[in-house]
Amino acid sequence: MLKLYGGARSRASIVHWYLEEIKVPYEFVKLDMQAGEHLKPEYLAINPVGKVPAIVDGDFKLWESGAILLYLADKYSKTSLSPEERAVFYQWVLFANATLGPGIFVEASREREMPRLLTPLNEIFSKQPFLLGDEFTVADVAVGSILSYIPIMLKLDLSCYPAVLNYIKQLSERPAFQKSIGKGA
Repeated sequence: MLKLYGGARSRASIVHWYLEEIKVPYEFVKLDMQAGEHLKPEYLAINPVGKVPAIVDGDFKLWESGAILLYLADKYSKTSLSPEERAVFYQWVLFANATLGPGIFVEASREREMPRLLTPLNEIFSKQPFLLGDEFTVADVAVGSILSYIPIMLKLDLSCYPAVLNYIKQLSERPAFQKSIGKGA
């Protein structure tokens, strides 16, 4: 059975959410980060950087939330994707981790980056329910998790982005979200 390693209030909740969405059985291994369990040799053999999340799927070990999401999407997707379709998922997952997250959570650049990032997202969500249209995908987990953290962690005023607010609300009502990020996992 796939094992997901994480800590309380960590990015492991993003992977947890996706695993719940795609209904893949897994075991959650909660590491006591305060006690330094993520720095013990047993865990460093899985992730030499000592951060969470990480997964072990049989003999395969993988860390970094975006890479894990893309691996799970590839492995458990019901449809085969063309390289172009797969690239669109990569684009959004990388955008979430490398652009959106830092743009929102790095205070020094937030004022400049927030409108640049949230305005086009607001435009997308004013036309369709999910990033890529009518269907919820791994891209929504990646981008939606970052957006969902804004009201939880930062309490920023997003009233200028009503479609983004509606998107966050819609995602937060999903049962898989409730079992993961919604729990503060």
